[in-house]
Amino acid sequence: MGVVDTDLAAWVAARLAPPGPQLSLTEAADVVLMLRDLTEQAEQHVRDVTGLHGVVGPATVVDRAGWAKANAEGFDVVLAPLEETLLAKQNKVGAAVTAKVTAVQMGTLLSWLSSKVLGQYEAFQPEGQEGRLLLVAPNIVEAERKLGVDPHDFRLWVALHEVTHRTQFTAIDWLHAHVRAEIAALLKASSLDDPDALLRRLKTVAARPRGGSLVELLQTPEQRVVMDRVTAFMSLLEGHAEHVMDGVGPSVVPSVQQIRERFEARRREKGNPLERLLRRLLGLDLKALQYAEGSAFVRAVVGSVGMAGFNRVWESPATLPTRAEIKAPLDWVARVHGPAVSA
Repeated sequence: MGVVDTDLAAWVAARLAPPGPQLSLTEAADVVLMLRDLTEQAEQHVRDVTGLHGVVGPATVVDRAGWAKANAEGFDVVLAPLEETLLAKQNKVGAAVTAKVTAVQMGTLLSWLSSKVLGQYEAFQPEGQEGRLLLVAPNIVEAERKLGVDPHDFRLWVALHEVTHRTQFTAIDWLHAHVRAEIAALLKASSLDDPDALLRRLKTVAARPRGGSLVELLQTPEQRVVMDRVTAFMSLLEGHAEHVMDGVGPSVVPSVQQIRERFEARRREKGNPLERLLRRLLGLDLKALQYAEGSAFVRAVVGSVGMAGFNRVWESPATLPTRAEIKAPLDWVARVHGPAVSA
């Protein structure tokens, strides 16, 4: 058993996850087949817009429990660099108890998130295993019904986003290693291996409440430096995917404008007070900001230097935008392409 009992976390999430939309077996099978087919169709559209050639393959269509299980297992991979240190600080009995308590907490959190996520590219896999593209069928069906949009168009639109993420990670050979290195740096700068220090920061936050997510409030100064890089990187990935979703145009997704307008209105809905609190504490509002700022960055750079010029962003970690450049795209253009091009 590792730091977290991932089997227990997945079980708790499956038990607590809210029920999805009602579908007959035939309807559910049709949804799965369509999502797999549209994922394959999306591959060529992503290539046409981005100019990138990644791995081609089917999507793994899952339910909420399947998504939760995949993410619980991914957490094991993320924590692997700290596992030996963390376990060394506890005896076997203490480690087993902690792993189960943490699993229940994680499972409870994953149960809530499992009803929110439409799809995901699993970048964190054990060494030697390729990432998987996940599409959460019940959430996609529920979203298209609530939005009142065309199911075929909406499912293709979602597939375009997730296929773009898979293309990013499989077309750019250094991207996986870069993400792992950044996560390792974030963990190294954290106090996860020093519970006393973490507890002191928790007490400080509790004594002086202020705005921001719990993730941001608990960051050490060292973490904040790394987190700025990670935030800029995530804004880039999400903005790039958003650009592709809309960039294919109505010839591919006829109702793309209607879908975008209604989806953005849905994003602005914060839900009940408890949900608003959870979103803030977990940094989901920051995630929404990443979509907006990332989209604006990609749109501005492509408008300035074209998609081929934008693709210089993938040359190396040195050409990735900083958090400041995400908010000032022409500063990135000037740094990478030269001041004359920016002007």
